[in-house]
Amino acid sequence: MQTSTALIPEGARRVAAWCAVFLLVAGVAAVFVWLCVVFKTAVTPVLLAILGTALLGPLYRRLLRMKVRKSLAAALTVVAVLTVVGGATYIVVVALVETGDQIIDSLRQAASDIAEHLGAAGTSLDDLAKNAKTLLEKFGGTAASGVISGISVVGEMIATAVLALLLIFFFLRDSDRAAGALRSLVPAATGDTVEAMARRAFEAVEGFMRGTTLVALVDAVLIGVGLLVLDVPGAVGLAALVFVTAYIPYLGAFLSGAVAVLVALADRGAVIALWVLAVVLAVQVIEGNVLQPMVQSRTVQMHPAAVMLAITAGASVAGILGMLLAVPLTAAATGILGELRTRYGKPVAPGA
Repeated sequence: MQTSTALIPEGARRVAAWCAVFLLVAGVAAVFVWLCVVFKTAVTPVLLAILGTALLGPLYRRLLRMKVRKSLAAALTVVAVLTVVGGATYIVVVALVETGDQIIDSLRQAASDIAEHLGAAGTSLDDLAKNAKTLLEKFGGTAASGVISGISVVGEMIATAVLALLLIFFFLRDSDRAAGALRSLVPAATGDTVEAMARRAFEAVEGFMRGTTLVALVDAVLIGVGLLVLDVPGAVGLAALVFVTAYIPYLGAFLSGAVAVLVALADRGAVIALWVLAVVLAVQVIEGNVLQPMVQSRTVQMHPAAVMLAITAGASVAGILGMLLAVPLTAAATGILGELRTRYGKPVAPGA
């Protein structure tokens, strides 16, 4: 009896099958991203509301344990975040406005000094520094002249913020119904798996938001105190910059630290700049070896390379907003993959 030989070897068929799966997943992901970009006016408030709900969940649950009604607890939580975020935003904006010109002038002076030492190699850096303030002034003049455009942008931002706050209220109040609503959208056989994936994703986002906020606050306070002790101009504004950029892991710390060092170099000299560099590096060491393991020990841990790729992809899709949203979304995806691996991963045989 003759046995027929397969036209395509088994190994090639497996590779082709995995390629088809990869192309299918990539296509679905591309369509999903495209839809998010097209409907960004609606998607952005939803994503911001999810992040806000993840950050405010513990406060809401604490109010519920104090026998506060769900609607009132959600409303008090939204009022609390509005007060805290509004106050923090006011402090950050005032600090940056009051010290912004000083920081820009210091950066310009630092770039000029570096250009003098580097010669022709530093010409582009010097030109960029000299044009920075002019570009900002031109941008400001353009924004001032385009009153209608400016009002439209501000109105869109206000509408997004208001919608996000309203969604946070509803997400918090109706959080106990989320599992049932999710189960109603999927086949009954997959209800448990989908619910577990959603819970794992939300826990990852919740841990990321709480951990990042705490780490950002500690970093800003420590670096701000160090800058004040070293008498670096614009210390409060630089500390505010550290807090804001801390929500962009790795890249944000590098940018804010570089700005602080350059400002110190321009106004206080090389010795103070080295001390500022030492302060920034010491805070980063404390963050990496103490704060991150303590604060985010129960959340999904992501490799730095994955974080950097996520930030780059987010920036290419949605600019600064994409950079801010990329890491928590990646944390959620990592949580989902972890849940799938736990449920469907092959158990390792003893002694293997």
